[in-house]
Amino acid sequence: MAQSGSELRRTLGVGDAVVIGLGSMVGAGIFAALGPAARAAGSGLLLGLAVAAVVAYCNAMSSARLAALYPASGGTYVYGRERLGAFWGYLAGWSFIVGKTASCAAMALTVGAYVWPGQAHAVAVGAVVALTAVNYGGMHKSARLTRVIVSVVLAVLASVVVVCLGSDASDAGRLDVGVSGGAGGVLQAAGLLFFAFAGYARIATLGEEVRDPARTIPRAIPMALGVALVVYAAVAVAVLSVLGPEGLGRASAPLADAVRTAGVPGLVPVVRVGAAVAALGSLLALILGVSRTTLAMARDGHLPGALAEVHPRFQVPHRAELAVGAVVAALAATVDVRGAIGFSSFGVLAYYAVANASAWTLSSAPAARLVPVVGLVGCVTLAFALPALSVVVGAAVLGVGVAAYGVRGWWRTA
Repeated sequence: MAQSGSELRRTLGVGDAVVIGLGSMVGAGIFAALGPAARAAGSGLLLGLAVAAVVAYCNAMSSARLAALYPASGGTYVYGRERLGAFWGYLAGWSFIVGKTASCAAMALTVGAYVWPGQAHAVAVGAVVALTAVNYGGMHKSARLTRVIVSVVLAVLASVVVVCLGSDASDAGRLDVGVSGGAGGVLQAAGLLFFAFAGYARIATLGEEVRDPARTIPRAIPMALGVALVVYAAVAVAVLSVLGPEGLGRASAPLADAVRTAGVPGLVPVVRVGAAVAALGSLLALILGVSRTTLAMARDGHLPGALAEVHPRFQVPHRAELAVGAVVAALAATVDVRGAIGFSSFGVLAYYAVANASAWTLSSAPAARLVPVVGLVGCVTLAFALPALSVVVGAAVLGVGVAAYGVRGWWRTA
């Protein structure tokens, strides 16, 4: 039976879904997030990584349960709408689109900074245009390219771990957990490191393009999260053992500095290429996720209805992808959004807070509600542990979304 013009094609299996999740998580964040986390918590960043992983695990389990019941594009936007009401679904969708659009621009600028620092904005725009074109051509092309990117990045990270841990500069004594910023420092480090874990949501937002979603999504999300956690922990331990907390906190390019200190400066260009490729992988998956949430919100009238159109040949939300690509390209051409990473984390944590609240409604059994409760409390705690400016800006932008929702409701009833 032919699919209608508003439906997406189910082409992704477990392997493809895991790869797309890894493409989002094992991205540019691991090349840059360790430094700010070390400044916040010293070697306590390892504790911060553990806290971020626990919150991410709870979010992943809540998302997996919900995605199996509601295998449609949009992720938590759909779950919040179905379980909590239209407003909460809208708030989740707004948080995701705004926060992740900023992340897209940041990843594009990261590509430019590594490939051609003098023309970072131009390279960033070119990267956005190229990856939007790849996504426009269908999910098979996106999944294939993501598989290549993930393989390259994992190979680079494995080389960093082997070189650092095998060098004379490595000292296990530097791994002693000294929390320079106290509990607040650990929580802030966890909030910053959470940014690198957030990619598993891409699996859920692609729920309408996954084969046998009730089986595939609950398997793919924890698998992708588990692989990412092992990779992050190995890289964090390796880099800390060479640079120490203070050196890591001062490093602007921690992994490159680590291999240089380990006595293998020839690997630095490889790390730079790996960072650029990782940022490309993150950007590819981010554009996929934002465009699918845009599609879902357009279907419900929260965004222009034209964005709900699905291409008759490629079976992708082509207008949503083009709109997202245009906005991201404009930001990448004109704004330095690296400072928006904290705001992006605030938006993503708000998004997952709605996911956990939605999962809490699935069962009244105390055991079944434990994970959503831990996830919800964790999301709220980490969101408000972020730097003050990120919290203020994030809350303000969410407030704008709430106001827009209220005006739209008033207009419809007037």
